[in-house]
Amino acid sequence: MHGSAPLRLFLALSAALLCLRTAEATGFNEVVTTNGVVSGHIAPDRKNTVEYLGIPYAQPPVGKLRFAPPQPIVKKLDYNASKWGFDCPQSVSGNASYPGLTPQAQGIINAFAGGGGNQQSEDCLTLNIWAPSHTEKKRPVLVFFHGGRFSIGNSNSKFYDGSRFAEATSAIIITLTYRLNVFGFPGAPDSSQNLGLRDQRLAVQWIHDNIAGFGGDPSKIAVFGQSSGGVAVDWWTFAYQQEPLIAGIISESGNALSFPLNTAERQKQNWYNVSTTLGCGSSGDTLECVRGKDWKDLLAAAGRLPAAPGGNPVRSTSAFYPMIDNETVFSDYRPLLEHGKFAKIPQLLGNNNNEQGYYVIPAFGKGVNATKEQGDQFLLESFTCPNDIEARARSAQGVPTWQYRYFGDWPNTRLYNSSGAYHGTELEMLFGNSGDVSGIAPSEAQEELTKVMQDAWVAFAEDPKRGLEKYGWPRFDPSEDTLVRLGYENSPVPDFVRPSLYSGDCANITVGADG
Repeated sequence: MHGSAPLRLFLALSAALLCLRTAEATGFNEVVTTNGVVSGHIAPDRKNTVEYLGIPYAQPPVGKLRFAPPQPIVKKLDYNASKWGFDCPQSVSGNASYPGLTPQAQGIINAFAGGGGNQQSEDCLTLNIWAPSHTEKKRPVLVFFHGGRFSIGNSNSKFYDGSRFAEATSAIIITLTYRLNVFGFPGAPDSSQNLGLRDQRLAVQWIHDNIAGFGGDPSKIAVFGQSSGGVAVDWWTFAYQQEPLIAGIISESGNALSFPLNTAERQKQNWYNVSTTLGCGSSGDTLECVRGKDWKDLLAAAGRLPAAPGGNPVRSTSAFYPMIDNETVFSDYRPLLEHGKFAKIPQLLGNNNNEQGYYVIPAFGKGVNATKEQGDQFLLESFTCPNDIEARARSAQGVPTWQYRYFGDWPNTRLYNSSGAYHGTELEMLFGNSGDVSGIAPSEAQEELTKVMQDAWVAFAEDPKRGLEKYGWPRFDPSEDTLVRLGYENSPVPDFVRPSLYSGDCANITVGADG
């Protein structure tokens, strides 16, 4: 009886079923990549989303690779993607000081600005993937670049946990880290520049080469970024005109026209200030000497340098910031836009209605009590007008373009009574994590708006040329009601207005990048 064929078949099927159930219970999943085999797990509190954390996409930028362009991984090693990678070295501000801060404000600021107390290391070039556990067709991919003035920021944050976003939409959501501050933008004479931007490129190259194994469609990759991340996303189309690797871009609260750069001379002086502090000299080739110093000493020396004034009292430029190299960053974005010198891939761009509501907090901490007029001017110079100019220029070149303006002002996202739709708060809706960040559950209207925004971003990634039109959002046209208002009067239902309702004064405004 025990040797009968039916019984053997029954036992074999039972064993297979047990293995399947065990795999489902542990959430184990393996993907063969150019690195080796990457093992993931079911994301906590999710049913159908696999999480892969801390996947290296480049060799550690240490030793001779400090201050060098990122290098692909050569040695293949199987990787258990169960833990977050390190934050890249950065100097994080202390507790915020501002009149009337809400009980949840500090937690929001910490989650948004890299203040979670995570361990830092130079070995930080990693990415995180949230993907459906099962999919019958290849899914669109959304890759996120965090903000932070190219000097702070991370991916290991409740703000940027992509598991809810992925679970709700069955899209693949990816976040990543890249080198910051002096490590990413050193300014050393006659050396490679804008290393953090080059990190982003290598990360997206890795994604393009490997995402099919995670259920993603490499022809449907959209990169989205916020603040300096939005600037980097926009710069991408000028730097990689011939081989963009991506199908669409989403710039949130920042584009190529938003913020001023440091002069090459100032950044050079900042470099030599650091090299002098470290005992490496104040002129000539000090790169190798600084390369040999402990990274913590290097970070401390860079942290002593003040940011450069940014024209408006609430804006400043980090001491180590992207520089014009005519490879990754250019000096003349207005004429490049006007003459179509960019990769003509579709764009969704926009900003929040009260961006300054966040910026006034760090400014206050530095002794600057900005007036309402100064805040309003900053909103026009760095966000409203740069977006209007860019939307007009890209549309004039025949590029499918959409523009939004976010207004949501919710009790659990509020920083103080009048913070409004401040810089970064749309991400709390987009990733769907406002309850985790603040400790206060979102309202029903918030959850509805989150669904509207998530579905829109995924519709764009699925079909950058027509997806948003199918979703019901009109392409940008300055003469029509095509500006998409999100969360206006805290309604989850978008409405559409003439762009000039907010950009009417832009003809008389000098944008941030030109200031």
